[in-house]
Amino acid sequence: MRKTICLSFLILTVFLLGTYSQTPERQAADLEYQVAAVLYQQKAAEYRALAYQAFNLARLRLDADLDRKSVRRLSKAERGRPRAIIVDVDETVLDNSPAQAHSIKTGTPFNMPDWYAWGEMRKARAIPGAVEFLNYAVSRGVKVFYVSNRDEVQKQATIDNLRAVGFRDIDEYNVLLRQKDEAGNNVSTKTPRREYVGQKYRVVMLLGDNLDDFSDVFEHKSVADRFAETDRYRDEWGKRWIVLPNAMYGTWENAIYEYGRLTEAQKAEIRAKALEMP
Repeated sequence: MRKTICLSFLILTVFLLGTYSQTPERQAADLEYQVAAVLYQQKAAEYRALAYQAFNLARLRLDADLDRKSVRRLSKAERGRPRAIIVDVDETVLDNSPAQAHSIKTGTPFNMPDWYAWGEMRKARAIPGAVEFLNYAVSRGVKVFYVSNRDEVQKQATIDNLRAVGFRDIDEYNVLLRQKDEAGNNVSTKTPRREYVGQKYRVVMLLGDNLDDFSDVFEHKSVADRFAETDRYRDEWGKRWIVLPNAMYGTWENAIYEYGRLTEAQKAEIRAKALEMP
């Protein structure tokens, strides 16, 4: 416990004071291109409207599933299984735009020490509409699982932050973070965790800001292939799969870079070439 507290204090101090050394991934970078996306999330009433719209739609879909007529259409085996909803955390139920803004202001690309430090602050606000919807689901006997690619070391801070903004029924059981494989590598795919939930529960809905939050068919695909898969599953959107807006970051941007490990200058060049012109 003492070791964990000391580590948390250290990374929080690093974040607040900005005294870290300029390692290659922390070299000052021009991240001005992200400003509009962060401002949209923080200042646009349209963003809030989209978030409310997503959770209002989610409630309509849940109420439809709770209707006895819908249950009668299920097999007997499915009828006896408790309901569950799977949600992502970052930019789905918690707003990390202040951390993104800090990165822009300091010219510091994403890095794990700063990300851990932000999490330790437990200051992320709830996405508009998220608390109301998920607490409603809990009140109707639905188990909510928070499936996030935050690292396991962030678990207590994540639980604390979720509780602090008002989410009910939060514990170690239903907050499922990214694990490591036998070789010590992070396992980012969420499929095993979704399958774990599905072993006991009937998953009635998934919510996320990234296509990878819904199925592994979208993982590591090109821009064109992500479009094609999105079209192929068009009947799922707004029904079993509900998407929250996130223009700040995500796999959509990694796909533009073809998942390469590039410098910020190389990324800027690729973004410029990717723009579709008249």
